[in-house]
Amino acid sequence: MKINKIDHISIAVKNLDEARKAWEPLLGKDKPDDAYVDEQEKIRVARYWIGEVGFELMESTAPEGDVAKFIEKRGPGVMLVSFNVENTRDSIKELQDKGYPFISDVRGEIARSFRNCEFAFVHPKKLNGVLTEIIDDKSFGGE
Repeated sequence: MKINKIDHISIAVKNLDEARKAWEPLLGKDKPDDAYVDEQEKIRVARYWIGEVGFELMESTAPEGDVAKFIEKRGPGVMLVSFNVENTRDSIKELQDKGYPFISDVRGEIARSFRNCEFAFVHPKKLNGVLTEIIDDKSFGGE
């Protein structure tokens, strides 16, 4: 599997509006480059482009959401590192063949859809407690 780049890093936050006030001056931004709600993942996101790498602040939209659970267990902070790959499904198969476990969604699917691409989560138990995502997004800057 070839990793093209770090796609994005996600920070779990309790309050997205408050987190934006803290991060945007440091990032040199006055608003997100891409802001969205992902109902399926139960998150509200502010994404900023730092070069070709996305930097995300994520707030849970539901108490049972993964971001809320992460914060409850570990507190706010770095939740996810995402690697950009050519093809998510091919990468899943290759990593499974090497013994990497994946996290399925509520429907039991490993590959999940987002906009024009697919992504999957490698279980953090395999990678030193780090939730790792592979994603085959080919867009840049949220386009």
